[in-house]
Amino acid sequence: MSPQAKAIFIISLILGSTITISSNHWAAAWAGLEINTLAVLPLISKSHHPRAIEAATKYFLVQATASVLVLFSGMTNAWYTGQWDITQLTHPTSCLVLTAAISMKLGLVPFHFWFPEVLQGSSLATGLLLSTAMKFPPITLLYMTSHSLNPTLLTVMAILSAALGGWMGLNQTQIRKIMAFSSISHLGWMAIIIIYNPKLTLLNFCLYTLMTAAVFLIFNSMKVVKLSTLMTAWTKMPSLSTILLLTLLSLAGLPPLTGFLPKWLIIQELTKQDMAPTAVAMSLLSLLGLFFYLRLAYCATITLPPHTTNHMKQWHVNKPVGTSVAILTTLSLVLLPISPIIASII
Repeated sequence: MSPQAKAIFIISLILGSTITISSNHWAAAWAGLEINTLAVLPLISKSHHPRAIEAATKYFLVQATASVLVLFSGMTNAWYTGQWDITQLTHPTSCLVLTAAISMKLGLVPFHFWFPEVLQGSSLATGLLLSTAMKFPPITLLYMTSHSLNPTLLTVMAILSAALGGWMGLNQTQIRKIMAFSSISHLGWMAIIIIYNPKLTLLNFCLYTLMTAAVFLIFNSMKVVKLSTLMTAWTKMPSLSTILLLTLLSLAGLPPLTGFLPKWLIIQELTKQDMAPTAVAMSLLSLLGLFFYLRLAYCATITLPPHTTNHMKQWHVNKPVGTSVAILTTLSLVLLPISPIIASII
């Protein structure tokens, strides 16, 4: 893909996201979501591999269906209330349809089926885009309509997402699929708190974006997409492997790393809302995710790779760590001490 074409697609992504985030009208939000979908499709299918074409087709069908449901939700609300304003979503049917549409766009259970397959068919750079930037406009729509959504429905979907994201990631050997199920699990944490404290959802999303971007960029620097390849990474890039270990533990939510902060605040907020059993269930389900994060960390830091590996060993290359990787990993590890400042802001 030529640099000019790539620049056009990236600018279109920024434009579509900006339109959706800044709009008050349902039609404008829908137009921004469509621009986003059309701009990311060439980035998914740029390798011309059959798996990439399949991923692009699945992504287009799912996103087009979700966008139609978003528009249908806005039209139904306008039909009954005469309001096209996003924040004035009051009709119960419109709220249910919008919840289903945004869940489909984000990949929440039970509309998660497309996300692991699409991520597996994409490159690591495109996978990073799909896991972070493409989820920001739907999260914003949820934020703007959070006062109208059904708390019971979102709580059930969030618990199922945390459970399925952790459970399905246990037996995966492809790194992109593991990161997809990790994303589904984190979305469960965001969805469960959107009703009670929407700003906390945005904080969780921002920190998740930081940590996921760091992990994806490290994998991209190592050029690994499978666990078997990751096992030989220590002999090539020990410094990156060590950074990856710490970033994965932060993504799992272990103290004293940054990833513990959103889970800590969400559990605290759920307890304030008299939802202690839900908080306990989410905490226990996060242990499933911790298992495959630890497995990834173990494979990355194994110093003596097994002799039965069936791929060619590569030369040890002292490759410098990129500035973006250094900044993102630092933020992913050391933000917990300033948690009182962050908590006071939200």
